[in-house]
Amino acid sequence: MNKKSTRLLAVFTVVFLLLYCSTVEDSLSQSNKSFLWKVQSKTNTVYVLGSIHYLKKEMYPLDDKIEKAFKEADVLAVEADVTNVEKVDVQKLFGGAFYPENDTLEKHLSPKTYALLKKKLSELGASLEAANKYKPWFLAISLVSLEISKLGFDPNYGIDRYFLSKASEAKKILELESLEYQFHLSSSLSEKDQELFLVYTLKDIKVLEKELDRLVKAWRTGDEGGVESIITKTVKEDKRLVPIYEIFIYQRNRNMASKIEDYLKAKETYFVIVGAGHLVGRQGIIQILKSKGFTVEQL
Repeated sequence: MNKKSTRLLAVFTVVFLLLYCSTVEDSLSQSNKSFLWKVQSKTNTVYVLGSIHYLKKEMYPLDDKIEKAFKEADVLAVEADVTNVEKVDVQKLFGGAFYPENDTLEKHLSPKTYALLKKKLSELGASLEAANKYKPWFLAISLVSLEISKLGFDPNYGIDRYFLSKASEAKKILELESLEYQFHLSSSLSEKDQELFLVYTLKDIKVLEKELDRLVKAWRTGDEGGVESIITKTVKEDKRLVPIYEIFIYQRNRNMASKIEDYLKAKETYFVIVGAGHLVGRQGIIQILKSKGFTVEQL
């Protein structure tokens, strides 16, 4: 079975799905390295943690090094504050996720893709009628989110939510991006790229569990190269994805690295959480910070 799409899902998380985690029997704290980096300028320290957005309760407690770094920090910075959705204009946020009245998904997909969609939705027990109102990018994310939940993963136990809850009364909370920004990125994809994303998702959604196991094993041992190889393999195999990677990964990496650089000029200690896929590789946040001359240490 083709496994490209599952690797693509690890890249297309935007808000919901960057990296996930499976159940493991031994403790995270047994690893020599974690997915946490200590970044230092001449005047300040910023801790950068690679996030897993969906977890299981039994994955806690986290590595002591991670908890210690969080305790030392004055400020928590996340991609988007997912606990503060009451301040979001939900109607505006989801405006780009659904087709208007008298328009449907079927009108925007090739006959081949639509036939695949009908087949897969039937296998998943999902409603074709409801799916017809979703735009391809949002349908893809929704289907994966549903499958992740079936596997027992819960965003309420995600690392972002865990630390946001701990910081709610004790630390200042900042956003590197926002939910609105992340949704806008997805909805701004061309119809061609949205269909490509949906096709990848439909073909291999049932092999998610195996692929997630590979991802979490690399994450929990601090295997930066392992995470990178999983995430970048698809774009190396299918060059049509290069523009999508540029929008969802590399452009965002540069923007978030720039904000972290600003934090390194401040006086407060920061604890930054971003999707783990944003940290790895030559165009990842860690390498960008190293190239700017900061001292970077993986903990």
